Amino acid sequence: MKSESYFLSPFILTRMNMYELSQKEYETRRDRVREELKRRNLDVLIFFSPLRIFYLTGYHLLATERPLAMIFPRDGELIFFVPKLEEEHIKYRVPWISKLFTYFEYPGTEHPLKELLKVLQEEKILDKKIGVDSDGYPGKYGYKGPAFSEIIGRKVQVVPEIVDDMRLVKSEEEISLLRESAKWCTLVLRYLQEYSIPGTSEVEASLLASIEASSAMIRVMGPTTFAWIPPAKAYFRGQVGRLSFYPHMMYNNVLIKEGDVLIGEASAYVGGYSAELERTMIVGDPSEEQMRYFRVMMKARNEALKEYKPGNPCYAPNRAAFRVFREEGVLEKALHRTGHGIGLEGHEPPWIEEGDSREMKPSMVFSCEPGLYIPDLGGFRHSDTVVITGDGAEIITRYPTELEELIIR
Repeated sequence: MKSESYFLSPFILTRMNMYELSQKEYETRRDRVREELKRRNLDVLIFFSPLRIFYLTGYHLLATERPLAMIFPRDGELIFFVPKLEEEHIKYRVPWISKLFTYFEYPGTEHPLKELLKVLQEEKILDKKIGVDSDGYPGKYGYKGPAFSEIIGRKVQVVPEIVDDMRLVKSEEEISLLRESAKWCTLVLRYLQEYSIPGTSEVEASLLASIEASSAMIRVMGPTTFAWIPPAKAYFRGQVGRLSFYPHMMYNNVLIKEGDVLIGEASAYVGGYSAELERTMIVGDPSEEQMRYFRVMMKARNEALKEYKPGNPCYAPNRAAFRVFREEGVLEKALHRTGHGIGLEGHEPPWIEEGDSREMKPSMVFSCEPGLYIPDLGGFRHSDTVVITGDGAEIITRYPTELEELIIR
């Protein structure tokens, strides 16, 4: 067992923190949807996306091929349509619901969306102005089904942006959860660095670090909802040695050895949200070539971070990082954008990329992760979670960034 007293001390002080969003937060979100329905002259909005339903209610489920829907009237109570096996679960998660309809199974002798049509008829929804977040249930696990517009026999307004635009700017509660996650990410990555010794496989190091950090989270946080176990995850995802050249490599379970470049990643889910923390590490004394690319990556990172501020276009940090790459003569070694939005999804808009000119606003949350990838040598990338503030930005993930502290001996 690794010593954890130093890393746990700040977490113990925050034991009484909120680890899930409050019901008031969800009510505020639903009120905003109602206001938008009124503005758009829509009577009802039907949600098929499990993620958007979770965003508005806190109802988290194992989404499968079995479709579900949430009928959201501008005036009146929400109506839920779920498979039978979710009937008691949704009552447990969302005890305030009063209108719930179920179907037994998919595909059924009658398609579930046809059963949904009966619900809409019974609730007198069909003669209203209807919007949907997608024209039917999204395909998953082999699901097949008709478009919703086909079922009701007329066009509907597809308006996913009603919720998606709300998600661009985070609330105080969301940022609080991300801050808590960021603290745990520090512990996760520390364990990963400690376990990544020569002769250890990447999977072994990842599992040991994940288990230790998750155990600490569970002890401190107490009874709370974890969508998946372990809640804290440490991993290289195959980015070990020369294979770290591939930004989205998958696990290979190779042995860590002297001279390897490692890209370690950490996540820690708190109330459905995780910060993003990544560091480039080197096993043993770094070579001149490794030090050069590490230095250029850091220079690009530092220049990019200066551009995270309200009023700037989202492409500004990307442009700053790529300016450095161009000046250093390594532009062809950059294989991806500088960052992305962070929230309920690991990657979500806005995008820190040349094609996104949206304005950065206070309480937007992004990653900052310019990277360089060199064949037969490896990849060089740090990633941090950045919150836009009223006059600049705050890096909420805290872990050493300089090479001297990221050498594994």
